[in-house]
Amino acid sequence: MTAGVAAIWSHRNSLRILVKRDLAVKYQQSALGYLWSLIEPLGMGAIYWFVFGLLYSGDTTRHLGDASGSYPLFLATGIFAWMWTNAAIAEATNALTGQARLITTMNLPRQVFPIGRVTGRFAEYLAGLPVLATVAAVYAVQGRIAPGWSLLALPLAVTVQAVLLTGVALLLSALNVLMRDIERFMRLVIRVLFYATPIIYPLALVRDSALPGWIKVAYELNPLVGIFQLHHAVWYPDEFPDARLLAVSVTGSVGVLLVGWWVFRRLEPAVLKEL
Repeated sequence: MTAGVAAIWSHRNSLRILVKRDLAVKYQQSALGYLWSLIEPLGMGAIYWFVFGLLYSGDTTRHLGDASGSYPLFLATGIFAWMWTNAAIAEATNALTGQARLITTMNLPRQVFPIGRVTGRFAEYLAGLPVLATVAAVYAVQGRIAPGWSLLALPLAVTVQAVLLTGVALLLSALNVLMRDIERFMRLVIRVLFYATPIIYPLALVRDSALPGWIKVAYELNPLVGIFQLHHAVWYPDEFPDARLLAVSVTGSVGVLLVGWWVFRRLEPAVLKEL
């Protein structure tokens, strides 16, 4: 794995070119271009704010704690991070099948292609950070949030999320070449993950619910739970995950990366033959 990482680093310029190409192709012939990376999450946030911030405001506010007075920021923080997760998983699944000609003709480590999809979607996430910072500044001026040391949670959240998504991308991209059902199956999994992760609702809502204890334990074994708690903790220190939840997210993400890398390397000969 060390040799593989070194090989990818030596081809970082090729990775950068692939990312720029993917972004250019994605937004070509689009009047709004990169603005779509902001419009889509903001539109989703407006919908969920209407449902949970207005129609069901009583149940939502009761569990939000410090975020009760700035629910739109809470929503936007989770949705921007989710858009990175959603797009990275969906696009990385067909990262090899959709670029078969490049993969079989270019002398590059094959891991570059799924990693490039994760990196490209991260670039879109970065484009949304100024929007989040602007909204947060408005609430800070109003005294509804008081960010401080908790801002350090952002690089930690991004790092752990990148590790997890890289592992998932390597795993799914290789498996999808040999079993094309993976791409269709992941569409369902992504929908389930959205509601099985505290993105539009606080984790306290799950912990205070009447769900059986084993379901709550299984729920928190999802590495994304701690990752999104870190994202929310950037503006709301009370949302910072406890030691157990943080350990689950970090070890789970690293474990997925190791498994994904190992599976990719083991399946690479069969993948190249199939392509």
